[in-house]
Amino acid sequence: MPSLLLFGLAGFLAQLVDGSLGMAFGVTATTALLAIGVAPALASAAIHLAEVGTTLISGVSHWRFGNVDWRTVGLLAVPGGIGAAVGAYALVSVSTEFASVWIAALLTLLGLYVLVRFAFLRLGTLVANRRPGAKFLGPLGLVAGFVDASGGGGWGPLATTTLLSSGRLHPRKVIGSVNAAEFIVALSASVSFLFALSGSGVDFTIVLGLLLGGVIAAPVAAWLVRFLPPRVLGAAAGGLIVLTNTDKLLSEFGTARSLNIAIHVAVAALWIIAVVSAVRATRAERAKAEKTEEGELALAAEG
Repeated sequence: MPSLLLFGLAGFLAQLVDGSLGMAFGVTATTALLAIGVAPALASAAIHLAEVGTTLISGVSHWRFGNVDWRTVGLLAVPGGIGAAVGAYALVSVSTEFASVWIAALLTLLGLYVLVRFAFLRLGTLVANRRPGAKFLGPLGLVAGFVDASGGGGWGPLATTTLLSSGRLHPRKVIGSVNAAEFIVALSASVSFLFALSGSGVDFTIVLGLLLGGVIAAPVAAWLVRFLPPRVLGAAAGGLIVLTNTDKLLSEFGTARSLNIAIHVAVAALWIIAVVSAVRATRAERAKAEKTEEGELALAAEG
């Protein structure tokens, strides 16, 4: 029972971040499972099985709040499912030692990308008259699906950030559509893992805990996405992911204690700077939006 509650809490927090940012359920949950010694392939299998439920609830929740563009979902989900199936078989076929290093390195890069993206970069400007097409969404879905299954996460960090950067879809539509498409990716990866592993070794206590926590958090996250500053949450989540997986990598390579401490201090400092930068950027963007709104009201009054 205690372990079920622990996995449930992990699922709740991971889905709260994922549903609000459109990314990081797998990255966050995989980081937690690897930290307690779960094998990489089994961790990714359990997470994707849980995501079949969490992404379904999340997708429906976002649809109910008007956050989904179904054309984007269709063009993204099919190649995403294909990429996920290939990625699942690729992860199962490599050794556990190599898989551990591969996933930790990939999660570190993805966490760093999330942190930098939300703390220091512009989130993209909206170009509503140029919706993303198949030539853009197809390869994106294929690559993101492969990375997601083979690395235990990555669908959101790749798909969401790329779509946000393109500026071709409203940010809340990006988050809702990526979450909805992820259901197909999770389902494809889950079926592939069950076949590749022959159902052996999958801990369904982990699956149930992640699923229950994620299902509870999904509608909350879909509601919060309208109010929660994405920059701050993204910087906070990205920093935690980088710090945790950097520690895993340093342990794998057996670095000297002094270098280990120096790297941890540098990562922690970057994390603090990123969160502060995210808070400042959020305030500046709000002030700019308020000023623009006041200017438009003044022009309307004059007219």
